[in-house]
Amino acid sequence: MSEQLHYALFTGCTAKQSTPELLSSTLAVADKLGIKITILEEASCCGASHLQDFDEFLAHVLNARNICYAEKLGLTMITICNTCQLNSAMTKHALDTDPELKARVNEKLAEVGLEYKGTSEIKHFLYTLIDEYGLENVKDKVQVPLSHLNIAPFYGCHNIRPSELHEEANGHENPYNPTSLDSLIDALEGNPVNYESKNKCCGFHVELQANHTSEVLAGNALLDAMDNNADLMVTPCPLCHLKMDTYQDSIGKVMGRDVELPVLHMPQMVALALGCTEKEIGLNFHVQKAKHLYTAS
Repeated sequence: MSEQLHYALFTGCTAKQSTPELLSSTLAVADKLGIKITILEEASCCGASHLQDFDEFLAHVLNARNICYAEKLGLTMITICNTCQLNSAMTKHALDTDPELKARVNEKLAEVGLEYKGTSEIKHFLYTLIDEYGLENVKDKVQVPLSHLNIAPFYGCHNIRPSELHEEANGHENPYNPTSLDSLIDALEGNPVNYESKNKCCGFHVELQANHTSEVLAGNALLDAMDNNADLMVTPCPLCHLKMDTYQDSIGKVMGRDVELPVLHMPQMVALALGCTEKEIGLNFHVQKAKHLYTAS
């Protein structure tokens, strides 16, 4: 590419704690593609859709604060979590369309020397690769084609719904028939699995309130992928990953069937195809065995 892309990375909480393999593989992919990443070290939790239910104004202040750090750098803020993307985008939309709310939020931000201006875009890394780096450029960098793998894309909820909130950030993805992950799998020379559950909910956000419902939601998606001959599932959301990877034993008991399917973060899949190292990809952190995918690649 003629000009190096440079982004401010909002890692969120999960990639630094529960799923370190997501952060390491994201940075490895960026390095392979020549994308410059500046991590927003000062940023905090997005509220995870729980704070939003308790104190909506505080959630806006929190997310506006995170965005301010990207604005200070003059960079687009990229996310690697669907829920971080949703909550950040919700705040940006609210503040950009409501001057009174923006003023109230900035009054609080002034206490820590910040001001939200609305100058930084917010985009998930998935759509950064597709819309700004370009799938053809990604394809040119493939060192280990994934042609031997049937890969089930799992989109989750918060990256594609509500569609009117995400339409500019995600290239006008159709929430009823999303194609971005499928297209990325194609670019990596993998075989995308077409199955009905790819745009459904994983159940993560009702895990504590309605455990059985959560297990059924995740189980329906995993079994649907397995029944359509998937070798693995890939998701752009670490919360979907936690639910799908960590709970397979309990999901199997609820569904009355054995559930065994490796679930990869989107950057891990890309990292496999780009020839990143085993340590960078971090398949050893998974609960469901996935290390064989690196050997197979």
